[in-house]
Amino acid sequence: MSKKAVIGILGAFLVLGVSSVAFAADEAAKAAGLWTFFGIAVASGFGIGVAAMGTGLAMGYAINGALQGTARNPEAGGRIMTTMIIGLALIESLCIYALLICFLLVFKIPDLGPMFEAIVKSFGG
Repeated sequence: MSKKAVIGILGAFLVLGVSSVAFAADEAAKAAGLWTFFGIAVASGFGIGVAAMGTGLAMGYAINGALQGTARNPEAGGRIMTTMIIGLALIESLCIYALLICFLLVFKIPDLGPMFEAIVKSFGG
């Protein structure tokens, strides 16, 4: 198995593991909801990072292929450029979808100020 495949599989397990922290918490923490919100925040941040890295690599490979194709056949440069721009737009749309999903998840996190105040008061602070 190649190094890229191993890194991709480990990254996927890491994302799934971090996002499932909320489901592995004990009942008291679930009642407070802290682990749920922690899992959402960490998974959203990590998810958009992975999406940006993946789309950046894909765009780099696409541009590399287009430049090599144009260097080998300069007459086809216009058609290659048009196809590359369409491909880059489709690649970038994947990152935008990931960003929208992360925004939807992050905006589900409520204001935790009152919850933290209640926790501090319960410990006698």
